[in-house]
Amino acid sequence: MNTRLITLGLIFFILMISPVCKKQKLVIDPEIASSDEALFKMGEQFIKKDPEKARLYLRQVIDSFPKSFYAQRAKLAIADSYFHQGDEGSMILAASEYRDFVREFPLSPSAPYAQYQIGMTFFKKVLKPGRDQTKTEQALLEFRQVVTKYPLSEETELAREHIKICEERLAEHSQSIAELYYKRRVYRASISRLKEILSNYPTYSKLDEIFFLLGDSYYHSNQIEESVPFFTKLISDYPQSKFAKKAQERMDEIEKKKDN
Repeated sequence: MNTRLITLGLIFFILMISPVCKKQKLVIDPEIASSDEALFKMGEQFIKKDPEKARLYLRQVIDSFPKSFYAQRAKLAIADSYFHQGDEGSMILAASEYRDFVREFPLSPSAPYAQYQIGMTFFKKVLKPGRDQTKTEQALLEFRQVVTKYPLSEETELAREHIKICEERLAEHSQSIAELYYKRRVYRASISRLKEILSNYPTYSKLDEIFFLLGDSYYHSNQIEESVPFFTKLISDYPQSKFAKKAQERMDEIEKKKDN
């Protein structure tokens, strides 16, 4: 029995050290290996057809010529290669590579792009309102970093556009939760959620509806005085809204109650 176990152990050991089980290394022509530009161009050549091979060339640029201009380009190209693969795992790796780039080359003209791309790695994976919005929140934070750190960059305008999209999505998500409380007559909870929307997302496209829900939540909570400013705001600022008519009806009811 002992001999058999020893034999099996040796077979396993041989298989483990066998070249077949090892990941093949990239063999680079010495002439190419001596040039940062040549290595980078070889990496570029394989980006679409063989990203893994491309990254081996690009990492060689970084390892052999860390101070080179092409080292920066290689670092960014590696991040982009993961980003364009698009799957969840690749997006995580892309975000990590972009972060490394921003940290290592903070003054590079490409730093704003790298920061913007970090946001995009999360933005590409956001879920619809009503589902978990963690990715949306993460994307929003990263896009805001672009605006804060690189206000004069070309990427700032793109970041602002995506900030609006993220905020709209988060506001819509919060509204769906507030409406659930509202329908269940848990008005205290709906008021809390709705006020958060007003504070955090002042450019939300459905503010007319938020004002009505807030006013009506206060109204049904017998906090009549607190409801009036929201109904009034809705009527004055959104006269064409379908909720303005409902708000006016509530104001008429409130006036009648005062008269009685």
